[in-house]
Amino acid sequence: MDYKKFADFSPCDYAGPLKRESFMDSGIKELWTGIPRISGPAFTVEMVAGENLALHRAIYEAPIGSIIVAQSNTIDYSVIGGNVALIAKKRGITGFVIDGTVRDIAEIRENEVAIFGRGVLPMPGGKKNAVPVNVPIKAGGISVNPGDIIVADEEGVVVIPKDKSEEIYEKTKSNVEKERAMSFEQWASNHKEKIDSFYK
Repeated sequence: MDYKKFADFSPCDYAGPLKRESFMDSGIKELWTGIPRISGPAFTVEMVAGENLALHRAIYEAPIGSIIVAQSNTIDYSVIGGNVALIAKKRGITGFVIDGTVRDIAEIRENEVAIFGRGVLPMPGGKKNAVPVNVPIKAGGISVNPGDIIVADEEGVVVIPKDKSEEIYEKTKSNVEKERAMSFEQWASNHKEKIDSFYK
């Protein structure tokens, strides 16, 4: 599958054919300004709170082109820093979506590693429990399964179910093409007509 094509459209565009449960909450956002839109299959991680071992394992197991989606279960310890992020990038990982915090954001930005999360915190987590990786998780308040398609940019993060990804892509493409073919003036006229219809 061509995972890169899903970045043709923003999470806002996918809000047409998808429902609310496909969008992570607004606390998950870009952690440096100007991150390009990314797309790819989810490689999922659920960590023991206060640890980062499972995520650090994932950077070596995730296939090229993956987006590592991680649930850290805490915001009190960061789960990734500059060196680990750079290793992942050099291995071909497309980026990270982390329900938690990260550190070394200046290094991560300098190395242009695409990373989305809840914030930045200097204190790193520890390593003790070798839990399985690439299992179903909840992140950003929604379910994420291994292989689901992630699209993330400054507008937010959408999780497209893998078994419906092609269908969702085609519906989104059709909607976007229709909107692009319409002038702003026509769109505005249609909008007013619709709003007026509620107030008759």
